[in-house]
Amino acid sequence: MSVREADCLTVLRRRQKDGPTVHGVRAADDATLESTLKTLLGAEAATFALACGFTARPGQLVLVPDSQGHPVGLFGVPEKGRRDPYVFGALARNLPEGDWQVRVPDGVLRADVLLGFCLGAYQFSLKGEVPSGKSVRLVVTEAERKGLAVEMARSIWLARDLINTPANLLGPSDLAHAAREALSPFGADVEIIKGKTLDKAYPLLAHVGNGSERGPRVAVARWRGSKAGKNAPLLSLVGKGVCFDSGGYDIKPSSGMLRMKKDMGGAASVLALARLIMTQDLPVRLEVRLGCVENSVSGHAMRPLDVVKSRAGLTVEIGNTDAEGRLVLCDLLTEAGEASPDLLLDMATLTGAARVALGPDLPALFCNDDSLAEMLLEVSEREADPLWRLPLWQGYAGWLRSPVADLNNISSKPMAGSITAGLFLERFVKAGQRWAHIDTYAWNDSSRAGRPEGGDSPGVRALFAAIRLVFDAPDGAGA
Repeated sequence: MSVREADCLTVLRRRQKDGPTVHGVRAADDATLESTLKTLLGAEAATFALACGFTARPGQLVLVPDSQGHPVGLFGVPEKGRRDPYVFGALARNLPEGDWQVRVPDGVLRADVLLGFCLGAYQFSLKGEVPSGKSVRLVVTEAERKGLAVEMARSIWLARDLINTPANLLGPSDLAHAAREALSPFGADVEIIKGKTLDKAYPLLAHVGNGSERGPRVAVARWRGSKAGKNAPLLSLVGKGVCFDSGGYDIKPSSGMLRMKKDMGGAASVLALARLIMTQDLPVRLEVRLGCVENSVSGHAMRPLDVVKSRAGLTVEIGNTDAEGRLVLCDLLTEAGEASPDLLLDMATLTGAARVALGPDLPALFCNDDSLAEMLLEVSEREADPLWRLPLWQGYAGWLRSPVADLNNISSKPMAGSITAGLFLERFVKAGQRWAHIDTYAWNDSSRAGRPEGGDSPGVRALFAAIRLVFDAPDGAGA
């Protein structure tokens, strides 16, 4: 189970005489530190706070007594103009149990407080109880509880829960049904495809997934916003859902498998993004495709140098069975393109090369449209949810040649692995189709404010903000 919403949010509709005490947190940055101390605290308490070393460093928390002896939190936030929702996650972990109201200086968004607090409160456990054993609750209004920031947190909680679930409890069928369970309540029509129908429609995906006793599934969801007509813009999302990746016959070392339950992080992130789009009722037609498979070693697993004909008609030689993610995605991208969407996005935990280049926190962005890429980067910076663009450098396209098929699933060179993976996917994107591919890590290796160790979905906030700008901009101001 993950954190329950009641453990981190509370709505106090009426102050009751004998009700719970509500404590206060006063946030300050370096510029407002002196005025905050003078305004909120007496001379003794201000001296106490300074003696404790409070300098309003972002994320720093000091508890001081008010005039009645109740604790007041002093909390440091980034300087004006610099957003960091995650910093407020420290409050959820470090405040004493109870109900807390947070006040921030001008220029700090209330939405960042809500989102960061909720993300910091997240915990995952299969023990039947929240691991910390304490409940620190942020006081919110009813409107805030139903607003975008909290829905964003709920969607990211969903992705984190799925990524953190052990692979024996989340196989391909489980992931597909989790998609149905998450999206159907919003009116989405969710189809789960399996068996011979899947083999025929998605031959490369089937070639990966049929090596496991837990057969592959494709979840396809279709939804239309209440304000979207029959000709409304079509947004198509595709996610890699490899529930466990052994590497197949090109088997990973044991150390390389330790986190492979997270190899469905792209599908989980796409599911979070789709859910968020639906909660906000964006005026779009939406299609979601999740390729849910397990890459196993067995007597009927794919072999190195197999050749398979894709849905697009291109033949692919399997140069390495551990480069399975692109095989899962390419048939889905082909099918998505058949409807000529206005925008096609995919998310995948695709390559270690992207992590070597950018580390765990920066999803790699590949895009075939410069104006779209520039907009995505600008929005990601504004949302403090960064993406980093890498090139679809056509000079490396020849590295995917095969002597017996149209292309190989791996490069002939030991370099630029994330770029050649992007180039492979691009072969299955229709000419003229606006497309962006996000190569993400979907994991936090250690705990930080707002980002506990375990599964995560970086890039979802940025992509949602960009989608809303493109398709839901006021006065037609979208890109």
